[in-house]
Amino acid sequence: MSLKRHIPNIVTLLNLFSGCIALVFAVNGNYVAAAFFVFLGIFFDFFDGLLARKLNVQSPLGIQLDSLADLVTSGVVPGVIMFKLISEATDAADFSYADSWTTGLDLQILNIPVLPLIGLFIALASAYRLAKFNLDEDQQSYFKGLPVPANTLVILSLPLILEYQNNDLINAIIINKWFLIGLTLLSCYLLNSNIKLFALKFKNWGFQDNAVRYIFLILSVVLLIVLHFAAIPLIIGLYIILSLLTRSKIH
Repeated sequence: MSLKRHIPNIVTLLNLFSGCIALVFAVNGNYVAAAFFVFLGIFFDFFDGLLARKLNVQSPLGIQLDSLADLVTSGVVPGVIMFKLISEATDAADFSYADSWTTGLDLQILNIPVLPLIGLFIALASAYRLAKFNLDEDQQSYFKGLPVPANTLVILSLPLILEYQNNDLINAIIINKWFLIGLTLLSCYLLNSNIKLFALKFKNWGFQDNAVRYIFLILSVVLLIVLHFAAIPLIIGLYIILSLLTRSKIH
């Protein structure tokens, strides 16, 4: 059995492994480390499909494995981070778990705040979006709905903005529970919407055929240089706006 056919799946598993590590950090409130491993997982996610195509070893197993890895790295992890952020915004960050395995199913000792659970809807919406993607044969040159890694970047940018940019106005917006809940619901909608979004796949390097892609990449770089982590939500918003403006050319 050729080792070549397993190389993309190994890279996919590295995505999953990175996501698992990120999940551990996210649960413990270390958002910076969680973000690092999610970014690493997204890096592996980009290259597994590329390797599969270059090595000509695409397989149904690889497609399913890729989605399962993405569900953890770009679904569960941002859901947990949003859960934690809403918990902190509602002063519910110190909820307690049972401290003994002998307590069984006595739910009275499990004090989970209800409102932050909305943040976990991101994981549910991501799972549904990934399942639909696997069954949709039309999304070869474009995306229908926001890709889960793009949505993840938006969610992960929030604690990074709080940590590194220290802007009072932006901080006040981010730690507002209604903003976080609204963003969660918007994310769930965008993930499973029918909005056609262009893919960053270049069939050639000509400007005329790839004008929207070049414009998007140039503006994204400028925004990142000027606004740093705060640019990430704006870049995803720009991505959606440019897609809507050029939707007649997306196919």
